[in-house]
Amino acid sequence: MTSMVENANPNIERAEEIKLLANDAFKANKFSQAIELYSQAIELNGLNAVYWANRAFAHTKREEYGSAIQDATKAIELDPKYSKGYYRRGAAYLAMGKFKEALKDFQQVKKICPSDPDASKKLKECEKAVQKLRFEEAIAVHESARRSVAESIDFRCIDVEPHYTGARIEGEVVTLDFVKKMMEDFRNQKCLHKRYAYQIVLQAREMLGAMPALVDITVPDGHHFTVCGDVHGQYFDLLNIFELNGLPSEENPYLFNGDFVDRGSFSVEVILTLFAFKCMCPTAMYLSRGNHESKSMNKIYGFEGEVRSKLSETFVELFAEVFCCLPLAHVINGKIFVVHGGLFSVDGVKLSDIRAIDRFCEPPEEGIMCELLWSDPQPQLGRGPSKRGVGLSFGADVTKKFIEENNLDLVVRSHEVKDEGYEIEHDGKLITVFSAPNYCDQMGNKGAFIRFAAPELKPDIVSFSAVPHPDVKPMAYASNFLRLFS
Repeated sequence: MTSMVENANPNIERAEEIKLLANDAFKANKFSQAIELYSQAIELNGLNAVYWANRAFAHTKREEYGSAIQDATKAIELDPKYSKGYYRRGAAYLAMGKFKEALKDFQQVKKICPSDPDASKKLKECEKAVQKLRFEEAIAVHESARRSVAESIDFRCIDVEPHYTGARIEGEVVTLDFVKKMMEDFRNQKCLHKRYAYQIVLQAREMLGAMPALVDITVPDGHHFTVCGDVHGQYFDLLNIFELNGLPSEENPYLFNGDFVDRGSFSVEVILTLFAFKCMCPTAMYLSRGNHESKSMNKIYGFEGEVRSKLSETFVELFAEVFCCLPLAHVINGKIFVVHGGLFSVDGVKLSDIRAIDRFCEPPEEGIMCELLWSDPQPQLGRGPSKRGVGLSFGADVTKKFIEENNLDLVVRSHEVKDEGYEIEHDGKLITVFSAPNYCDQMGNKGAFIRFAAPELKPDIVSFSAVPHPDVKPMAYASNFLRLFS
């Protein structure tokens, strides 16, 4: 018996050493490295609940909430009185918008640590969130019976005060001069008058709603096309993209591949700029829906609060309506499939199936539309559970089969932070592009965009670093309870 304990001790000691290295990586915001190191510690000593809870926290920082819940649950199984296990799981549930599940975990934290003021504060915030959710559920009107908020707005009746010195739309047409003036005003942290904001958003709604769920884009020979990934409210980095690659125009068209808003605290400026370019020249700006173009995400991650602060409650409803009009995917010259998230839980999905989706709704929790917005590639073949807890993970064989069955050459998707702003996977058949550098002011990643020149359509990937922005922290407008856990 003694010799078994002695043999086990070196593993336990080594596991503790690795845990300390993992903690250092976590403190340096190197969350992938931290996960790797915590995993090594777990391999040496899988009975230590702390390692599982710490890895759960690192997964949460990488927005891998499904994995965080699994790890925190394991910590709880190992030590049912370990408060941090419940705490980490509750935080992951909160981040997914699963308030009722989160509440149970924070009640357990309070039970284990009754005199902890921090636990009390977080439980109170969670209780408020659940009460608000129940109230909203009670007064909710079914989508089919809901009247369009857009139809109740007449921007022409809104007066522009004589002292307003910002950008103005003369008549009905959004011009390049107007967009440039608006962008410069936003750079100087000035607001756009509500009349013109309404005009842009309503016009964008009309244009986007008339498009199919899957948009075919034609790039003539000798011309180019740029695809950008998540921007997440990082307006000053968006301006940098335009400085590096030129403003959108008929000769310099862009596709922004979802997640324009949330997290970053200049989401209103980002979305109004993208919508304004769409209004100015529909073929200069294509926009695809991401998982953050949804009410549930906007309520938690800041966009709803920011819109309420900078514009009004009516705009909150209007943006939610317009986001339901966004196309779900694009195909460039019949060969490059561009989607925010990824591929599907079943084989045999055809482009015609995507075209047939009735997208004018909040994203469902399963099915093709959900998977387009939420799924991620994985290094292993086949399919696996999602790290996020929504959608799935899919391997190179799934990508290869989808490409072959639909006569495509490449899948381009976004949705994940990458150190260089991009990653080429699945035998070169899948590229992830992410355009929010130093994501949330802490990840230290680069951003990237991809230029395709016809007819070859060979991807030319440009990485770029973050630029300074005014001192407004990410998540400044996010829900109180989420800021407590971030």
